Amino acid sequence: MTPDVFAEWLRCQGQKVVRTASAYWHSQGPRVFQAFPYHWIVRPSEEELRSLLREQGIIAVRYSTAPDAPLGCLSYHVVYERPTYDFEDLGKRTRKNVRRGLRNCAVEQVPFELLAREGWALEQDTLERQGRHVGVSREDWRRRCESAATLPGFEAWGALVEGALAASVTAFQMGDCCYLLSQQCRQEFLTVNVNNALSFVVTKAMRGRPGVRTIFYGLHSLDAPASVDEFKLHMGYMAKPVRQRVVFHPRLGPVFNPVTHALLKFMKRLRPGNPMLSKAEGMVRFYIEGKRPAEQQRVPEALRGLALEGRAPGLSAQSLNGD
Repeated sequence: MTPDVFAEWLRCQGQKVVRTASAYWHSQGPRVFQAFPYHWIVRPSEEELRSLLREQGIIAVRYSTAPDAPLGCLSYHVVYERPTYDFEDLGKRTRKNVRRGLRNCAVEQVPFELLAREGWALEQDTLERQGRHVGVSREDWRRRCESAATLPGFEAWGALVEGALAASVTAFQMGDCCYLLSQQCRQEFLTVNVNNALSFVVTKAMRGRPGVRTIFYGLHSLDAPASVDEFKLHMGYMAKPVRQRVVFHPRLGPVFNPVTHALLKFMKRLRPGNPMLSKAEGMVRFYIEGKRPAEQQRVPEALRGLALEGRAPGLSAQSLNGD
């Protein structure tokens, strides 16, 4: 499928989509836009960015660029790019967890109608467990599922326990890349490893499809806990270095500085779980960090092994203890 299909899915959810020379962009908050396809590494010109911000009345944009780009916060994509995927690609403990999960559930493709009906409870449980209150309503969830059901390339997968949905994930194939877009699980089933079973079966199925080169499991988040990506890395995925760049409207750039960031962090502590404050703090943090030379930036936890081994541009062992 093409980015245009994905764009239509976003529009069905009420998001605005804009196309420029280097990428597509979709609204991800009040006048904040994210570049997609998410796995694309883009280098938009400064004029392209200025035009986008001014013509669309946007406050800020966020996109992924190359790790050797001059600006952007050291970051990563969680991906799987090896040619095969099976038990031997997992660590001993993860293999044990996957096998346990497979004994406790059945993993299969499920209708989006089932996901719309039973998945909302899983989504609520997952967001609450992660301390992420993103302002999604039951109606938003229903619209997301129903629009995916009408478009090519989208799939719903579920881990079923005694016929009930215990965990789920939405997938989308775009050219040679498969996206795992949104994964949910009821807390009561975490201890029997249904998430491990679901991730394993879906990854193996997608890795086995002709022409698929990459499975994309997510961007380095502005506000999600590190445990979200730790799970994915244990499942055999890797953190692929990129730089995520945040650009504010030319008139607003000077407003966002270390003082503003300190204020946002203080407000975030006063109101933990507030989605707008969490995202705003993350955007300003990425913006400020992204203006520093790479060697002066703090290396994300998921990339520290690569930094120590000297296997990624812009990452150095000297920056491991940066603030």
